[in-house]
Amino acid sequence: MRRWTSVLRTPLGLAATALTVAVLVLAVVAPILWTDEANAVDTGNILAGPSADHWAGTDNLGRDIFYRTLVATRLSVELALAATAIAVVVGLVLGTASFLLGRRSGRVVNAGINIAVAFPGILLALFFAVIFGVGATGAVLAIGLAGAPAFGRLTQTLVASVSSRDYVDAARVAGVGRFRILLRHVLPNISEPLVVNATITAGAALLAFAGLSFLGLGVQQPSYDWGRLLFDGISSIYVNPASALAPGAAVLIAGLAFNLFGESVAKGLGVGVVAGLPELPSMAATLDGDERPVEETSHVGGDLVLDVRDLEVTFPGPDGPIRPVRGVSFAVRRGEAVGVVGESGSGKSLTALAVSRLVGDPGRVDASCLELLGTDLRAADTKAQRQLLGTSLAMVFQDPMTSFNPTRRMGGQLAEVARHHQEMDRRSALARAVDRLRAVRIDEPERRAHQYPHEFSGGMRQRAMIGMGLMGSPALIVADEPTTALDVTVQQQVLDLLASIRAADDVALVLISHDVTVVGEVCDRVLVMYAGRIVEDLPASELATGARHPYTRALVSAVPAMDTDLDEPLAVIPGRPVDPADVPEGCAYAARCPLASARCLTDDPVLETDSAGRRVACWHAGEPVAVEIQDREEVEVR
Repeated sequence: MRRWTSVLRTPLGLAATALTVAVLVLAVVAPILWTDEANAVDTGNILAGPSADHWAGTDNLGRDIFYRTLVATRLSVELALAATAIAVVVGLVLGTASFLLGRRSGRVVNAGINIAVAFPGILLALFFAVIFGVGATGAVLAIGLAGAPAFGRLTQTLVASVSSRDYVDAARVAGVGRFRILLRHVLPNISEPLVVNATITAGAALLAFAGLSFLGLGVQQPSYDWGRLLFDGISSIYVNPASALAPGAAVLIAGLAFNLFGESVAKGLGVGVVAGLPELPSMAATLDGDERPVEETSHVGGDLVLDVRDLEVTFPGPDGPIRPVRGVSFAVRRGEAVGVVGESGSGKSLTALAVSRLVGDPGRVDASCLELLGTDLRAADTKAQRQLLGTSLAMVFQDPMTSFNPTRRMGGQLAEVARHHQEMDRRSALARAVDRLRAVRIDEPERRAHQYPHEFSGGMRQRAMIGMGLMGSPALIVADEPTTALDVTVQQQVLDLLASIRAADDVALVLISHDVTVVGEVCDRVLVMYAGRIVEDLPASELATGARHPYTRALVSAVPAMDTDLDEPLAVIPGRPVDPADVPEGCAYAARCPLASARCLTDDPVLETDSAGRRVACWHAGEPVAVEIQDREEVEVR
C-alpha cells in the first residue's frame, strides 16, 4: 500500500491514475446517463455547428456528437481491452513456448514470431481483418492477433533473461515442473515490463480500432465507436470540424491515459505483487527433521549414492562440437565428501550441472552410467525422477543473491519443495520451512520466513539455500563454490554447517571450489580437473604432500601459506588454461608442464588406478618438478 501511495504522490502517477479512472468510469456511466440524448434525432438541426445546446455540433441526422462520443467510450474501451487480452494471452503462449517445450521445439515458434514481427502491425491487422471479416468481432481478433507477435517477442526475451538464474535452476533441481516454475518463478519476475507493455498495447488497440472502423472494417451501424464517429464526421469536417475532432480527441486522451498508467503501475509492482504468507503455525506442528519418506529409501543400493562413468557434455560450435567435459568418471558414497578443484573452465561446475540435469539445449549430456541412488538420470524426465531429484539431491549455488526468487518470501520458497514432493498442506509446509531455517542456524526463523531474500545477509542466504536442500531428506549435496562471495568468517560458518549436516545424517557431499586448501580440510577425497577431464583422484590428506600430477602440485604450490616468504615472488602456473574449443593432441596440460616430453605432445595419458585406489593421468606421475616463480608484477592471484 505504501508503494502505491508513493506512486500517487508523484505528478505523473496521480495524473495517469486520475485520467485512467475517469475513462473507465465514463465507459460505465455514459451509456446509462446519455444514451437517449445521443440517439435523439433532430431533423431540423442537421449538421449544426458547436453551440450551447450541442457542444460539438450535430451529425447528418441531427444527433448530438458530444453525447455520442461519450456513449461510444464503452464500446471503444471494451473492444480495445478485448483485443489487448487476446494479444497478451497469445503473446504469453508464444513467448514461453521455448521454456515449456524446450529449445528445439520452440525454435519453430520463435521463427514464426520473428517473421510476424518483421511486418508492420497495421498490415497484420488489415490481413487478419480480411480473414475474419468485417465487423467488431473480426476487428477484435485482427487487432489482438496482430499485437501478439510483439508481445511474444518481449516475453521470449524476458523469459530467457530469467530462466538462467540460480533460483530457477534450484527449482529444477527440486523437481518442480516447467509450468509451475513458469508461474511461480519466471512470470512474477518479468511482470513489470509485461504490465507496462500490456497497457501500451491497450492504448495502441484504441488507435487501431479507430483506424479499422474509420476504414469501414470495424464497428458497423447502428453500433458506433470512436472510429465510426470519425468516419461519419470526416464527410462534414469542412462544415463542422468538431464532428471529427471530438472523437479524435477522445482516442488521444484514452490512449495517453493507458500509456501513462502503465508507467505508474510498473513503479507500484515488484515484490509487493506476491501475496503475503499466512500466519505460521506453532512449532508443535513441526515435522521431525529426521523423517524420511519410504519411497526414497527404496532407491538406495548399498552405500553408493552417485555413480558417474564416462560423462561427456557437448555443445555445438562454429567449427564442430565442443566438449567442455570429456569422459569424467567418479563415484560418491554415503557420508563421503568429495572435492572437485581446478582452474576456471576446467569443467567442474558443468559436471555438477550435468549430474543435476540442468544442462539444457543445445547442450547434450552422454554417459555410460549416470545414477543417483540407483536411478538412471539419463532416462526421460518423469514424475518419479523429479521426486528423486527434489528430495534426494540438494544443490547449493555459487551466488547466494541469485539463488532465490526476489519476488517471493523465503518461507514460501522453502515450503514449495515440501508441498510439491511431500504433499504437505500449506501450514505444515511452512512449519517445515521454519524448522529447516532453524536447522541451518538462522536466528528468529519464524520472523525470517516472512522476509524477502534482499533482507537476508549473504551468509544467511547461503545457509537458507542449504536449508532448502534439507526440506527433503537429501542423500547428496552438491555445493558449487558455496563460499566464493562470502567473507572468511561466514565461509567457515557455511563449511562447518555442511560438515555437521554430513555427519548428522550421513549425507554425501560434492564440494566444488578453487580453494584447494578448503577442499583439503573439508573433504575425504579430491578430484582434480583440467580441460574437462579428471587428471588426478587422491585422498585429501595427501593433497599437499602426496600429489603425483604436476598440475595438482602446481595448484597446491600456488596457494600462499602462513610460512610463505613475503620477500619472495609467489608461485604461479605459467600459461593459460586450454580452450575447450581447441584442445590440443596429447596431454592437454603439456604446454604448461615443466615435465612435458615428446610423448606428452602426441599421446593422451589414460587415467590409471594404482593398488591404493588413487588415480592419475600423467606420463610422468610422481616425478619431481620445480615450481615456476614469476616477478611480483606478474603474480597471478588464485
